Amino acid sequence: MIVWLNGTHGAGKTTTSALVQQLIPEARVFDAEKVGETLMDITPELPGAGRENFQHWPPWRPLVVETARRVLDYAGGTLVVPMTVLVEQYWREISAGLAQHSIEVRHFVLHADQDTLRARIEGEHIVPSPFRLAHLAPYAEAARTWLHAAAEVVDTTHLTPAEAALRIAESAGARP
Repeated sequence: MIVWLNGTHGAGKTTTSALVQQLIPEARVFDAEKVGETLMDITPELPGAGRENFQHWPPWRPLVVETARRVLDYAGGTLVVPMTVLVEQYWREISAGLAQHSIEVRHFVLHADQDTLRARIEGEHIVPSPFRLAHLAPYAEAARTWLHAAAEVVDTTHLTPAEAALRIAESAGARP
């Protein structure tokens, strides 16, 4: 099984994924961003979208599917994947690819209101990340048009990461 934690920057995906991993027996965290970083390290760089978002490169999505499948085949258990996917077509490609391998996916969106997200992002570093801040509007649009309908929404505005992790683990069938 895969427990996919979606949502924009500042929602708590990374922190929550580590806590979910501790609550689900035989779970591992798989950071699909590392697949993108590997693609970004290819020289000369791949054609297309540039270096700002590796998700736009067509190889990223099937490589995420194949990596997840291979890790599950090898180690079993559950993969917890903290990864923002805001483009509906990209999510459909990933989820369909996993379904082709009969991999159950529990898709969660960690949500917080825009003011909370902005405050979290601005509080992370001395200089707020323009990259992270730039994803607030696309997240709001994805949430409004498709994302919240395609996942179980966990509002983290007033939850601690531990409380969010417990809700996710319980919803995914774990008995913490």
